[in-house]
Amino acid sequence: MNKSAMIRARVEDKLKCDVEKIFNKLGLNTTEAITLYYKQILLHQGLPFSIKIPNKTTLKTFRETDNNTNIVETENFLDLMHKLEI
Repeated sequence: MNKSAMIRARVEDKLKCDVEKIFNKLGLNTTEAITLYYKQILLHQGLPFSIKIPNKTTLKTFRETDNNTNIVETENFLDLMHKLEI
């Protein structure tokens, strides 16, 4: 198949650099990664991941964990289940 369509986009320099480092670790270049993304959109007939606006509880949890507050630590899976009362 002839690859002749051109995609142009502007992104922040740091974002581009950081993402290209990840692509490199995955053995991909930017063109291959964009092609993979497009193929996944086609396969899913939409974005291949959900996009949601966090609710108030989730936003509160994000703030608390960012501030390292209200964090519950567990010893192991059984301890987690016990603390969750499951």
